[in-house]
Amino acid sequence: MIKLLIVDDSALMRRQLPALFQAEGDFEIRQAHNGAEAVEQNRSFLPDVVTLDINMPEMDGITALSLMMAERPVPVIMVSSLTEKGALVTLEAMNLGAIDYVAKPDGTISLSIQEIQADLVAKVRAAAKSRPTAATARRRSGGAVQGLSQRLRDEHQRRASALAHQSGLICEDLLLIGVSTGGPRALEELLPALPADFPWPVLVAQHMPATFTGPFAHRLNTVCPLEVVEVTSPMPVSTGRIYIAKGSADMVLARRAGTLMVLPKPASAEYLWHPSVEMLGRSALQHVNAKHLIAVLLTGMGDDGAQAFSQIYQHGGRTIAESDSTAVVFGMPAALIQQGGASIVLPLDKIANQLNAWATRSTRTDHGPH
Repeated sequence: MIKLLIVDDSALMRRQLPALFQAEGDFEIRQAHNGAEAVEQNRSFLPDVVTLDINMPEMDGITALSLMMAERPVPVIMVSSLTEKGALVTLEAMNLGAIDYVAKPDGTISLSIQEIQADLVAKVRAAAKSRPTAATARRRSGGAVQGLSQRLRDEHQRRASALAHQSGLICEDLLLIGVSTGGPRALEELLPALPADFPWPVLVAQHMPATFTGPFAHRLNTVCPLEVVEVTSPMPVSTGRIYIAKGSADMVLARRAGTLMVLPKPASAEYLWHPSVEMLGRSALQHVNAKHLIAVLLTGMGDDGAQAFSQIYQHGGRTIAESDSTAVVFGMPAALIQQGGASIVLPLDKIANQLNAWATRSTRTDHGPH
């Protein structure tokens, strides 16, 4: 039995959300109508998972989340609106320790809540198996990254821009990163650890709604030495840059006049999750020699990207699966390992060093032995 606490100030939502779980038969449900009640219920009910609204009277969701994580860390799924403002606050919640989010289909009060039923139930089940202690540790690490002085951030940005300008647009080496549940916090730890002179372009497929990836790219751009951009139109692939796939769509590679390009495309019904890691990996194999690819599969539900990244490994590329010890949800990296497609399995805090070593050595030796 999964103990679930549903926190929302809307009486309608407090009727609709429990109904989504009652039919499942294995949930014990309690409710709270503001953040203060949520904090108290976290102490007394001891839920396995909390779904948390953001805008509530008396105490908002962000304040409640910070208190819960300080007193009794618990897996939290944010249930928020699809607005850009909602995206910014939700991303802040992820940094504070929430492991995932579900967007209300009609804004603050949803009249078509059934549209998110499968997604919400699946994420709550995954959250019940996740590790709030690991999430808390990563939050502390992410906080250290965001504690960089503005002067240092500006210097990193100047170096990255200069590198991109000097290196030209043609680059035949690519780093691919696929991630889902727990991804925003994982990326906020990994990507800032890549230096401004990291020699390979970085392409990231993070499962997100369309309104989230723009603010997320902007947020990353403030803490990363490399320039971070959302892919909303065709762009040449350049060193010194991290490309974030646009949410609710897919990202692929193409060649135009001999130049490697990255471009968005409408979400394909062939794939379940978007932006699709699998599609990105297959696209990379079509346009780049596998020996020039590094592919990293981080925390997330399901198996998105495991097959394509295994093919990259089989054809001479290098792959990393995040280890069970740090993955919030060990689904996607576990699938890569099970398929025999992981060159190496590493905890999140060791991945950047390995990427730096591989990319630097490959650039220096012109892609020596695998």
